Amino acid sequence: MQVKKDEKPILGITLGDYNGIGPEIVLKALADTRLLAFCTPIIYGSLKVLSKYRKILQIEEFNAILIKDAEQANPRKINLINCFDDAEVQPGQITAEAGKAAFLCLEACTKDLLRGVLQGVVTAPINKYNIQNEHFQFVGHTEYFTENFGVSESLMCMVSEKLKVALLTGHIPLKEVASKITKEKLQSKLGLLIRTLQKDFGVQKPKIAVLGLNPHAGEEGLLGTEDIEIIEPVVREIRKQGNLVYGPFPADGLFGSGKYASYDAILAMYHDQGLVAFKTLAFEEGVNYTAGLPIVRTSPDHGTAYNIAGKNQANPNSMLQAIYTACDIIKARQGLKLATA
Repeated sequence: MQVKKDEKPILGITLGDYNGIGPEIVLKALADTRLLAFCTPIIYGSLKVLSKYRKILQIEEFNAILIKDAEQANPRKINLINCFDDAEVQPGQITAEAGKAAFLCLEACTKDLLRGVLQGVVTAPINKYNIQNEHFQFVGHTEYFTENFGVSESLMCMVSEKLKVALLTGHIPLKEVASKITKEKLQSKLGLLIRTLQKDFGVQKPKIAVLGLNPHAGEEGLLGTEDIEIIEPVVREIRKQGNLVYGPFPADGLFGSGKYASYDAILAMYHDQGLVAFKTLAFEEGVNYTAGLPIVRTSPDHGTAYNIAGKNQANPNSMLQAIYTACDIIKARQGLKLATA
């Protein structure tokens, strides 16, 4: 199903681990019905679970209609598809049942994405351990969607108004990072980041900073050779092709000096190198975005937060930003298609 110029996109919203803060941030985000002007949301979750949390959190503003198929979605309402019934809600507890339920929501939403009923998905946080089963053997949503949509390359990006950080390597042990940094991988990921900034965020000539792997970007080889042997030559080659790509920069210097603000995006070499800085600077407004997919997938930039689950302390801002960012990217892609038709 292709979204027309003046149509609102239909977004799937998966509930995540129901013993975490997923249900709370979904309820709080969708209680603001102003977002219905921008999208038609379909929650893939459980009426019983949401009703339980409405009672626990004393949320009165939330209303949803139950539908059996995504094609029945009412554009003027918040829609809900029941993916499971039996659920013992235990806020803050890690249970196998909650992991199984999280997968059922994700699976149902993915099927609707694949058949073109939805244009995008916003995923509430899962527990990467208890969701594992014969159909989900991935280290996160990014890898799951990459395989299910048959793309050879995707890119984990953290985005906000003031900062965008992409990761060359994602959810892998730190001891494996250096061996994964190759010229081919760096060229591929930088190309994908450039295209994403152009197509999804409307930046015609992106300016990108590439971080070094080692302290002080290797200190001319004294602290490691990856920066001068792999990263610097690739950056130089891509810049010769007419792209505004610079580096490698020491991560502490780039973020500590505030110079990151002069770039449209930062490419970090590994998970914590990029995400520590991003979450320090943009935690409650940040969004996790999977670039390179045929559909749009966003999520809040935080986890299940079991320690505050069910306590009415979860901030829905990142979930709201994830919904609005998904809408913006869908419209940007549609506008590009119309402009180049």
